[in-house]
Amino acid sequence: MTKSGFLLPKVMKNIPPSNRPEVYIRKADISDLPNIVAIYNQAVPTHRSTANTIPWTVESRTTWFIEHEPDKHPIFVVEHDRQVVGWCSLSDYRPGRLALRFTAEISYYIDGNFQRQGVGQALIRHAIEVCPALNIKNVIAVIIDRNEPSRKILEKLGFEQWAYLPRVLDFDGQEFGEYYYGIRVVD
Repeated sequence: MTKSGFLLPKVMKNIPPSNRPEVYIRKADISDLPNIVAIYNQAVPTHRSTANTIPWTVESRTTWFIEHEPDKHPIFVVEHDRQVVGWCSLSDYRPGRLALRFTAEISYYIDGNFQRQGVGQALIRHAIEVCPALNIKNVIAVIIDRNEPSRKILEKLGFEQWAYLPRVLDFDGQEFGEYYYGIRVVD
């Protein structure tokens, strides 16, 4: 049993490809919210993947989930052996600013037992591929500067560094910056 409450294999890469269970990406539904929250909460104490310092609750994220209209700004989950092991959201970037209506912010979180196995890369790639159908032209990712694995995944998928905000985060006296990575998905 993991911290997230899932029964998961410890190392998927030790399973030969022909014997690996199918990985499936789909739009999330409200029944996925407890798993989304559990996976996100794994990241909170690391101070590496989110600027939040307080874990989420299902109740605190219900409105957030509902505001992600599946045909406009969806949330995707990735399943492995019918267990949700990661998720990503395409969110309205700076809501209310009409000139930014074709730009979305991507956020993604992978269960700790499935990191560094290509799950995050597959999820991000899927989200980028559906953007044109969602009328999204630009995708932005905001990454804490100490999160080198996320930077490498984004760069591998064609994202470029568009901005850097030095020392804008403070975790108990330790300061970190944020990178803004972006990709143009529609010309």
